[in-house]
Amino acid sequence: MPATGQAVPGAAVRLTAVTRTYGSGEGKVTALAGVTLEFTAGTFTAIMGPSGSGKSTLLQCAAGLDRPDEGRVDLAGTDLTGLGETRLTLLRRDRIGFVFQSFNLMPSLTAEQNVGLPLHLAGRRPKKSEIAAVLQDVGLADRAGHRPSQLSGGQQQRVAIARALVTRPAVLFADEPTGALDSSTSRDVLIMLRSLVDQRGQTIVMVTHDPVAASYADRVVFLADGGLVGEMEQPTAEAVAAQMTRLESAPC
Repeated sequence: MPATGQAVPGAAVRLTAVTRTYGSGEGKVTALAGVTLEFTAGTFTAIMGPSGSGKSTLLQCAAGLDRPDEGRVDLAGTDLTGLGETRLTLLRRDRIGFVFQSFNLMPSLTAEQNVGLPLHLAGRRPKKSEIAAVLQDVGLADRAGHRPSQLSGGQQQRVAIARALVTRPAVLFADEPTGALDSSTSRDVLIMLRSLVDQRGQTIVMVTHDPVAASYADRVVFLADGGLVGEMEQPTAEAVAAQMTRLESAPC
């Protein structure tokens, strides 16, 4: 839950009647079917569902990586569906952070240099203080000069998260961020993500297949066949696993 006394201003991301299809004719697939959903600022939401339920498409549309066929996506007060490609690219760069299962670090760069890369690409010279601050946030203040090969998998993912946070994004989107990590390392990363929400008020939206990972969120949103089929507040791993079992065993 958000830290005590911390104001939660409203929706950081809002999807309204979002539909996304791929292909045409008999091969047409509906990935999202009129989904309406909000992600409250300063909270941690997990997105779950069976394979093919639309989880990744939902994340991509919410983050402006994909455009819906119908409906509207608002992020940080801006209607993404009304933006041209140049403005959308700038908004993604400045207001959205991304973390994926693959760390995608530059092997020849130190942790500090990897974290500063988005600022360099944006034409900014990063201050050592801002890089140090975000590395501190992810518990790697003492690893700034290490290259990826000198870091564990969990530490590399923390560098990737720091890189996503360095622009101070309105929303951090994470697609299976612990998928390549063992259970102990995954727990450490999830605790760190939880602390970013509680201590910094960061908004996080995470796709995961793991009920344990989902239990670190404030809320779990369940999808099936491109539609919203349920939500769970204050989730436990056991309750999430039971709901997933029901969804996966439901007739097509």
